[in-house]
Amino acid sequence: MTEQQHSSLQGAVVSQIPDTVCYIPNFISEEEETQIVKCVNSVPQPKWTQLSHRRLQNWGGIPHPKGMIAEEIPSWLQRYIDKVAALNTFEKGIVPNHVLINEYLPGQGIMAHSDGPLFHPVVTTISCGSHTLLDFYKRLETAEQQQPKLEFSLLLERRSLLVLRKDLYHNYLHSIAERDVDSISEASIKNLHMCTEKFTEGQAIKRGTRLSLTIRHVPKTSKLKLKIF
Repeated sequence: MTEQQHSSLQGAVVSQIPDTVCYIPNFISEEEETQIVKCVNSVPQPKWTQLSHRRLQNWGGIPHPKGMIAEEIPSWLQRYIDKVAALNTFEKGIVPNHVLINEYLPGQGIMAHSDGPLFHPVVTTISCGSHTLLDFYKRLETAEQQQPKLEFSLLLERRSLLVLRKDLYHNYLHSIAERDVDSISEASIKNLHMCTEKFTEGQAIKRGTRLSLTIRHVPKTSKLKLKIF
């Protein structure tokens, strides 16, 4: 995909599902992917937060209901914030100011969740190192603890960009199943026709280590800005 094609999200809307999700394969080059992985893995160990099923890095600050104390984002990461912002992904005047980097080893995932009110309701995610399968569930309004039904999935290829907003942000939960291998289902994976690689029904694709760069805007920030050296 050329830089000119990257200038907007026209043509990137995934059909057959709420028209509030866009998918761009090969949003970054192989060289950019290699550089991202190198930079992420070379940061000081204390920058990582270890969770039970994955580890992550916060850049730009730690989102908090009382306001995020803004931190300067390093230039190697800022270039991808700028690249995403150049698509007019966010509303006019809204500039992304936070990047969450998650590392998923094969077999790791994340439970069904929404990104919540701490963020402007647009989520943009760059995938590096490996694909993953992102599952979507309708948010249940009932208080009953019933199992939500899988509505559809998206295959996120390495080097791709995913944009979620509006209905998919507010009314759906998304998750990544904890498994080593994903199976291709043409019925449930709604963006297969947009993927760079061509897949066949029932094909098994093995996961590698994936780094996801989730670029968002935190509206509530503290005036105190920290410079990280």
